[in-house]
Amino acid sequence: MPKIFAVVGLGTFGSAVALELAKRGYEVFACDRDSDKIEELGSELANAVELDATDEKSLRDAGLDEVDTALVSFGDSIADSLLVTMLLKEIGVREVVVKVSDERHARLVKRIGADRVIYPERDMAVRLVENLLSPRIFEFIELSDEYNLVEIAAPKKMIGKKLAGLNLRKRFDVNVIAIKSKIPVVNKKGVPDIEEKINIAPGAEDEIREGDNLIILGKEKDITKLKKM
Repeated sequence: MPKIFAVVGLGTFGSAVALELAKRGYEVFACDRDSDKIEELGSELANAVELDATDEKSLRDAGLDEVDTALVSFGDSIADSLLVTMLLKEIGVREVVVKVSDERHARLVKRIGADRVIYPERDMAVRLVENLLSPRIFEFIELSDEYNLVEIAAPKKMIGKKLAGLNLRKRFDVNVIAIKSKIPVVNKKGVPDIEEKINIAPGAEDEIREGDNLIILGKEKDITKLKKM
């Protein structure tokens, strides 16, 4: 069955998440006690409901006991965040994800049942700093406390060399899991164009070419060494 989501709290972040989920074809229940926010999103979301999420009966009446994953996204009201998290778990929501403001907030919601916590402002700051300090990085995903997945422009010293000769796993303890290349093509209109090709799980004989981007899995310290080639 398709996954059903709920977003409780329609501030800037919650609204953006709800709209993005809906755009990707998921069923989304969007809830807030502010009627203006509901009216604003009503034309874009089929299930935008005005309700007080701190009331268990209101949650059940709105059908939130039927959703698979709920995002609790309040502003500065830690008390409301805690109460709604507890109520959502009590009515049977399988996964409750909570937007938190700090470590104390995170500890509290985890104690009462939150399955995951997210720090949107902090995570965005990390992405921004990573891009500012490493302009060759186009994508940065933190997989765990140790391992990251990044997309970087191939360093000049790699151009024209095969993966086997570069021996990146032994030298830097990183793995190239994909190569993005720009290939000259002729489009349907007969005009020369550039098409992006992705080589998933490249082999030892694959060669790095000018303009390639590498998708690399490894520890941050090892990826940093590689970028300095």
